[in-house]
Amino acid sequence: MSAAASDPASEGSVAKLIAMAEKPTPGQRLISWASRPPGRLYIPACTVAGLVLLYEDSVPGGHLPSFLVGLGAGLLLAGMGALRLGIALAVARPMIRYYWLRWVSAPIIAALALGLSVADVPLQARVGASADDLLALAGEVQDPTTIPRNGEWTGLYPVHSVGSGVGTGEEISYFAIEGAGLLSQSGLAHSPEEIPEGVFVPGHGSKVYEHVSGDWYVWVDH
Repeated sequence: MSAAASDPASEGSVAKLIAMAEKPTPGQRLISWASRPPGRLYIPACTVAGLVLLYEDSVPGGHLPSFLVGLGAGLLLAGMGALRLGIALAVARPMIRYYWLRWVSAPIIAALALGLSVADVPLQARVGASADDLLALAGEVQDPTTIPRNGEWTGLYPVHSVGSGVGTGEEISYFAIEGAGLLSQSGLAHSPEEIPEGVFVPGHGSKVYEHVSGDWYVWVDH
């Protein structure tokens, strides 16, 4: 028998020791997981959730599917991050100091997305990039016609229909955006004259307006 041959008795002893070894409990597994810094999947997932919410904010009146996906993912990731940080603070503070950049990445992404949304940057940027194309489309409308567009893209928006504010005595162009609005139809309006915000305007039906920038407004049909 060669010297490299294994001893059956020793192999059996090792197998018994492995079998006798205690398996980690769920609590120990959780502590082990939380002691490691956020990995290569968590931070990109936070980035994707932030981008989804920024896209939702760029749609007039919001976009329900994006809102639900972004909010659900954001809450899940925030809960995971808070749990992980709490455990790491209790049992693995050196890991936080050593990998501090990973730990602060997710809060920075969240703060950046929130700040841009509060400032209406996504909506203003998307409207600004689409303004010329939308106005060119509005120039094709002859009062009192409303032209269905069936989701055809104009600028950066899929336009459901375009029309003018006949009967209001004002030069207003309306753009109903496909899929816009959380609970009711929404869109954009362009008016050279100021439109009151947050109230029902006589002659404008059930539309309520919110100023975006320049002559552009978001309208929501209540």
